[in-house]
Amino acid sequence: MNIRRAFSRTARPAWRVGLFALALSPLSALAQDGSVLTYHGDNSRSGQYVVPALSWDKARSVQLDRTFNARVAGSMYAQPLYWRPPGANAGMLFVATEDDVVQALDATTGKELWRRVVGRPVRRSSLPCGNIDPLGITGTPVIDPATQAIYFDAAVERGNGPRHEVFALSTKDGSVLPGWPIDVADLLQKAGRHFDPSVHNQRAALTLLDDTVYVAFSGHFGDCGNYHGWVVGLSLREPGKHVSFATRGRGGGIWAPGGLSVSEHDIYFATGNTLGAPTWSDGEAVFHFGPDLRRRDDKRDYFAPSDWKTLDAADADLGGSNPLTFNITGAGGDRALILALGKDGKAYLLDRNSLGGVGGQLAVETVSQSSIVTSPAAYRVGDDVFVAFQASGAHCPQPGRGHDLTVLKIAAGSPPAIATAWCGALRGRGSPVATTTDGHSNPIVWIVGAEGDNRLHAFRGDTGEPIFVSEALSGLRRFQTLIATQDRLYVGADGRIYAFHF
Repeated sequence: MNIRRAFSRTARPAWRVGLFALALSPLSALAQDGSVLTYHGDNSRSGQYVVPALSWDKARSVQLDRTFNARVAGSMYAQPLYWRPPGANAGMLFVATEDDVVQALDATTGKELWRRVVGRPVRRSSLPCGNIDPLGITGTPVIDPATQAIYFDAAVERGNGPRHEVFALSTKDGSVLPGWPIDVADLLQKAGRHFDPSVHNQRAALTLLDDTVYVAFSGHFGDCGNYHGWVVGLSLREPGKHVSFATRGRGGGIWAPGGLSVSEHDIYFATGNTLGAPTWSDGEAVFHFGPDLRRRDDKRDYFAPSDWKTLDAADADLGGSNPLTFNITGAGGDRALILALGKDGKAYLLDRNSLGGVGGQLAVETVSQSSIVTSPAAYRVGDDVFVAFQASGAHCPQPGRGHDLTVLKIAAGSPPAIATAWCGALRGRGSPVATTTDGHSNPIVWIVGAEGDNRLHAFRGDTGEPIFVSEALSGLRRFQTLIATQDRLYVGADGRIYAFHF
């Protein structure tokens, strides 16, 4: 992927129970204390934040906080995280960069609270291909309040070459927790499996589920070497105890910045192109696993487009964007669905109870004129689910250039319908989020025009009316996404964090 960057229905495993729980309800990506502990705010990757003070009118007067002075070390692709520890009067921001640096910052002033350098980042010259130089921490970390630790994967240059190491740092002072870091290649080798760290990159956000941290891997820009799409689950309580999955074919990386999507105890992820696979070998697919990552060759647990081989040849990955889980309410009640978005510009709607195997989608629609490789966000407007993503829409009501934000409307039906609701005028390659004041009112879509106009934009979520645009910002990297807390918006960039207050 060249991006810049057998069980019965009557005896379902425990991790399938509750499958019809509404993945987008209550549509809050904020913990009770306002914390943002994972990518797009929750394990479903909905990207919706409930911010009671941020109405449509209030959004028009959002301002850049020029007193906020948060300096960070290195280039930043990972999303910032926000946590207010129990009993604390102020929140903390956590950032991780390609310089293999993790910093904790005062969320009000930007002052550095602690800094931890976890190793020497990998030079581009030490890798067979790639386009990030240096390569350090790319995937968004995750915070576990129970262990009061932040977990992440770092590419580090060691005496034996490039390595991938998973760290756990104390959120209090940045110290390394006992038993960590864990060298991924060494861990898998002890289990009789081969993982070459030099040809793998870790750009997917980490996920916490059932006291396990899940780390997904892809290759580098250029698709070089014998890489595979890996997911490795590491026990928080027993470092070294693990579960894993790898694609059968060469390639099939898990490239999406959003990584894994979770509904209840069900894990979903998408893979990219395989390389030279004569038969389908796990590429261009959406997978459903339980926390044990045990493969089940059942059509209910995977999907791939019928033209997967053509997609492979064209490097038109399905796995550039993470799948979204949600429910649609219709006359027959709730229906559990998944939306997958591809580099081929298509949207695939899947039955979450039965993904359908090869060619088993409920509906498919060409929705974009360009590749979809950023993470989407989902929110409700009435009974419909709206999905926002960065790409040039194929059916925009407002034709013309520079509409790099597309919003789909998913409505109940047999099959459910996919339509373009509106498109937003901006240039750039950020990943959108949405805010509402109570889970449904005042929906707003926010997106940065990263590597384009480099501005923060806001649009009414129901109509697409532009309601805010910032001054130009510097240092924004492709795929970057903002976060929302109860009184501020934060945007990560090379060398700094921007804060907007309202």
